[in-house]
Amino acid sequence: MQKRSTYNKNVQIANNTMYYIYEHIDTDINIDDLALEFNLSKFHFHKVFKEIMGVNIYETIKSIRLQKASNLLLTNKYSTITETANMCGYSSQTSFIRAFKERFHQTPKQWRNGGYKDYSTQILENSEISCSKNSDFERIEPKVVKTKARKMYYIRNKGYITPEVKKVWQKLQAWVYTNDIKEYEEVAIYHDNPAITQHADCFYVAGVIPKGNVDLSDTNLPYFYTPESLYATFEISGQIGDALRFVQWAYHDWLPKSGFETTTNPSYAIFRKNQFLEEDEKFEATYYLPIQYV
Repeated sequence: MQKRSTYNKNVQIANNTMYYIYEHIDTDINIDDLALEFNLSKFHFHKVFKEIMGVNIYETIKSIRLQKASNLLLTNKYSTITETANMCGYSSQTSFIRAFKERFHQTPKQWRNGGYKDYSTQILENSEISCSKNSDFERIEPKVVKTKARKMYYIRNKGYITPEVKKVWQKLQAWVYTNDIKEYEEVAIYHDNPAITQHADCFYVAGVIPKGNVDLSDTNLPYFYTPESLYATFEISGQIGDALRFVQWAYHDWLPKSGFETTTNPSYAIFRKNQFLEEDEKFEATYYLPIQYV
């Protein structure tokens, strides 16, 4: 049986690797260099990552590149397909088009020209999370803000499925109580757009940002710093399915008309009321959508 200390160390390695991938998705990520950084052989590094994340690291990098690209293609109308490919780490447009077609069964051009709409509709219709089809978000007034980097302790979960995510938040809540944290913010980070990514494949991050001075030197929970970047913020509320519909609207409708483009940074929500911890499954939150000036 694996020792707890070994397991915790492996979790840290896998999470640090995921963080590195997201931060450097526009580069040629060298697995050999990453293994050396963790003082592991390449074989053992692959083994640790797959044991914790349940997927091969090369397939993970490829999947993240394509998911980021699929998002950029439907929002960044001023960027060429080649520029989008480069933003996601592809040096060859030919290899990007081939990989994209294999993943989404259509070319990047077809996707950009409306192919994403049917794909997204099928994702939401096949989801275990019930989504309202009549949600009206047009009246929400966004604000543009520049965020500061903040230290967030988190649990990463593969799968945006209600029972699994509830368990993640309950575990995180137990960590808060165990460490006697009085004031904190609850944050959900969407590295993958759940409106265009199969929910079983979504990497969802539940996190806590403690306020004030809290001694967490003995915790084994991983942490990272939230991006210091430009965001459009929206005040939203509703039930679980409404959040999915809102994300779809924000990327598919608001962004293309806004005059902004998005980036490879993740979107996230800061909860005032967390649907995964409430009996009525309702939420109140500020949603942060990454944008850039065009």
